[in-house]
Amino acid sequence: MVWQPDQVADRLLLLDAPSLYFRAFFGVPDTVRAPDGTPVNAVRGFLDFVARLVTDRQPTRLVAAMDADWRPAFRVAALPSYKAHRVAPAGDGEVVPDAIVPQVAVIQDCLDALGLCWFGVPGYEADDVLGTLATASRVPTEVVTGDRDLFQLVDDARKVRVLYVAAKGVGAAEVYDEARLREKYAVASGEAYAEFALLRGDPSDGLPGVPGVGEKTAAALLARYGTLAGLRAAVDAGDKGLSAPQLQRLRAASAYLDAAPVVVRVARDAPVPEHDDRLPREPRDTARWQELVERWGLGGAADRVTAALSAAR
Repeated sequence: MVWQPDQVADRLLLLDAPSLYFRAFFGVPDTVRAPDGTPVNAVRGFLDFVARLVTDRQPTRLVAAMDADWRPAFRVAALPSYKAHRVAPAGDGEVVPDAIVPQVAVIQDCLDALGLCWFGVPGYEADDVLGTLATASRVPTEVVTGDRDLFQLVDDARKVRVLYVAAKGVGAAEVYDEARLREKYAVASGEAYAEFALLRGDPSDGLPGVPGVGEKTAAALLARYGTLAGLRAAVDAGDKGLSAPQLQRLRAASAYLDAAPVVVRVARDAPVPEHDDRLPREPRDTARWQELVERWGLGGAADRVTAALSAAR
């Protein structure tokens, strides 16, 4: 690994909050409810995630990034299929379970009361906030997500790596640095992963990819030609290293390859607000925190997150 949490004095933990609270929602039974019967499974699961991450990773700074816009106009303009299958029939939002919507506001209230930094940026997704903060960071940074798209932020030189949360939860998060990207996907860097993902496509985001180009082929093409630009130059030149079917498919996908980089690459220059990301040692607003704990029946999850904060270095 590039560095260990106990080897550096200042460490930034960036949370892909939508990814985490959706995982909490689906991973914690909806029988977990507030005293009035309202589901709080996402809230309690999210707080437990934060408690575990603070305990295990020992950050000195933390930001939870939110989606201010889950389907930004600049991405839709580049590729209209982007997340189109998730648009509600009325065309006014994303199709999500009804029970999670009010819980997001409760999570934000909890973060405020605890004094944990969170925000979204109008016109951008949480991914873009994370990309901007990771790029601007001058300290070792870990990005916590369940979204492979953010592997593009991995950068050993800048000491940015990704903690990938799969089905087993944050306690079993897998650390991705450049060595792990090479081992798992045969790509050499975060930037190479973005181009690899672009070629492969992602139906869950409405990204068709290049027909006939799966993970192995995408990695092999980038290994041979270095970058997407190098591959496209080879296609234009009719390079003999490409088979006739590959040339045909890549030429047919030209319009997609023109548009997709804007969609796939996270923004690195979102206008993030001034913010204080220092990790608090106790709730910023104790009265408000206690009110939330009692109203929503946060119980053990509340105890665990405050204990984790008080024990942080």
